[in-house]
Order: sequence, then C-alpha cells, then structure tokens
Amino acid sequence: MSTRVLIVDDQALVRAGFRLVLESQPDLDVVGEASDGAEAVAAAQRLHPDVVLMDVRMPRIDGLEATRRILEGESNAAVRIIMLTTFDLDEYVYSAIVAGACGFLLKDVTPDQLIAAVRTVKTGDALVAPSITRRLIERYAARRAPNPGLDALTEREADVLRLMARGLGNQEIAEKLFVSEATVKTHVAHILDKLHVENRVQAVVAAYESGLVASGG
Repeated sequence: MSTRVLIVDDQALVRAGFRLVLESQPDLDVVGEASDGAEAVAAAQRLHPDVVLMDVRMPRIDGLEATRRILEGESNAAVRIIMLTTFDLDEYVYSAIVAGACGFLLKDVTPDQLIAAVRTVKTGDALVAPSITRRLIERYAARRAPNPGLDALTEREADVLRLMARGLGNQEIAEKLFVSEATVKTHVAHILDKLHVENRVQAVVAAYESGLVASGG
C-alpha cells in the first residue's frame, strides 16, 4: 500500500519541490498540501495521512500547535509527523518532539534523505539518526526532569536505548548485540512502555534527560 503524505509549509515552492520528489516514488502518494497550521489540522482530519511533513514556523497556527492538535485527535493517533525547519537548533522542534512528532529534517534535505525519512517513520521508527537531532536533544534535554521509568530498564534494555541514541536502527542494534532483529523490536517496545513514551525520539530524549547518554554519546 502507498504511504499517504500531507505536506505543510507556508512556501508554495517548498511544497511543490517536496511533492515532486515524493511523487517520483511508486510507494509514496501526496494526498494534500496546507500552507499553515490551521489548514494542516483540517486537512489531516479530512485526508487521514500516514505521514505529515510539518513546517515549524507558519502564520496563524505554527507547526508545534498543529502537531499537538493533530495528535490529540483519535482518528489521527497513528499519524507520523516529521518537523521541517531551516533552523538546526530550534526549541520549537524539541517541543514538537516531546509532543509526539517523530523527528525533524532541515529544509535543505536531499531528495534521497526526504524519501528515506518518510519511509522510516511509516514503519514505526523515528528519526534519531541525524547528528543534528542528537545535538538538539542534548541542548534542551537538560532543562527537563529525568524520566523515572529509566530505573525500571534492564541492563540489556539500557544498552539498546544507548544504541538508539547513537542513531542505530533495529537491524544495526541487532548486529551490535548479536541478537535477532525481532529481539531488538521486543526490547524497544518494552523501553517505550516503561518510559511511557510514544516513540523512539521521546525515548532518546529521556536518555539524555537522565544522563544515561552523555552529550556526544
């Protein structure tokens, strides 16, 4: 089945460029566009996309508030939101990740990176790998209280979380730990459950908040 994508950006040229890239792929289908957060919320309710590419700074309702409103709706609980920004250290983005966004991309992302990002979040993964994401998390995580659920992690689950914070996917983690990918998926599910978070990015935020992963770790 094709992945249904909604593109949200106040610049028409950006939307057109992203549409051109995504529609070059047979498994990606751009079902709509929106030029601000208010339009994005309405479009998400109407179109039920799998993935939303969400600009951070827009008129009327910004990307952060739009993300919150979309993810609050029961019909869009499974939608995956990727934040788009021209700023590599934008506190809005961190807040959006905490609100449930799956990660973020800079607007100068390459076509291949954009395509890969949409496919990655559609599978239930999150964008932790880019070093820019880790820098942003490192910068803002210290401002928040540690997640008490970290104390409940087993030693192996803590190892998996550390590797997640380094940007490794399930297959790479499996190779590092000499276990099956299915075993890693089970560990990840337990981590999310114990930390009471929705996705991998939020789990990595918790790891930085607690000091389980140090800056640059």
